[in-house]
Amino acid sequence: MAVLNRVLRSRRPGSFFSLRSFRSSSFLNSETDLKASASVIPKPLPLHRDVKDRNVQWVFLGCPGVGKGTYASRLCHLLGVPHIATGDLVRDELAASGPFALQLAEVVNQGKLVSDEIIINLLSKRLEASAAKGETGFILDGFPRTIRQAEILEGVTDIDLVVNLKLREEALLAKCLGRRICSDCGGNYNVASIDIKAEDGNPGMYMAPLLPPPQCASKLITRSDDTEEVVKERLRIYNDMSQPVEEFYRSRGKLLEFDLPGGIPESWPKLLRALNLEDPEDKWSAAA
Repeated sequence: MAVLNRVLRSRRPGSFFSLRSFRSSSFLNSETDLKASASVIPKPLPLHRDVKDRNVQWVFLGCPGVGKGTYASRLCHLLGVPHIATGDLVRDELAASGPFALQLAEVVNQGKLVSDEIIINLLSKRLEASAAKGETGFILDGFPRTIRQAEILEGVTDIDLVVNLKLREEALLAKCLGRRICSDCGGNYNVASIDIKAEDGNPGMYMAPLLPPPQCASKLITRSDDTEEVVKERLRIYNDMSQPVEEFYRSRGKLLEFDLPGGIPESWPKLLRALNLEDPEDKWSAAA
């Protein structure tokens, strides 16, 4: 809890991303400017957060398939802030056949990371839309993935907290291969039933499948990039390129590491406790 008390920051009313800074090519190409623009550290908030505080600016890190989207979206629902997933931004751009569609398709199908320039362009458009709707605060999911992205982000906003979700690799692989999407409603499901036995001092782990409702059962599709070869390549790239981002935030006292103990019923209540939050309705755990 001491880590959380250090990293939770007070926000100025209406503070948000500077979209003009995002668009400036000179800004993006100058690491010196990025480092020089670091904000003065605000006063810390009290240890216990009010779930009505809509100004949190958090980042969720973790390997592909660890569950960043699941837990980030549920926290966004609880806190009343937008959930901004760069993976969804990329898929939306692909579906819209926008200017980056062909370039994105080649990169995504090979399991490689999308360039900083493209991600920042898509993120900037999403933040513009949020600002136009009067939204405050956010939880970023899937960004930053590199040190350069983290430096860019630090230069334009003050991230309060970075939650690093961890899961054993064998469970990660099974989860990724079990992911399914309803072609009709777009709902995300997982058909994998993960049951890892305890051995060599490591605890066992059970993660039940997240099955679709009857109306979606016959309409499930697999993402084109969820093959074993591509998933393993994504994990390799993450380990090689993205894990230094953890140290970037750890050195700034903003990193909260959380080992997922199992599926949603086990992990959600423990994550809330780690964040000093309570779900008044407690419906997510009950539903899972």
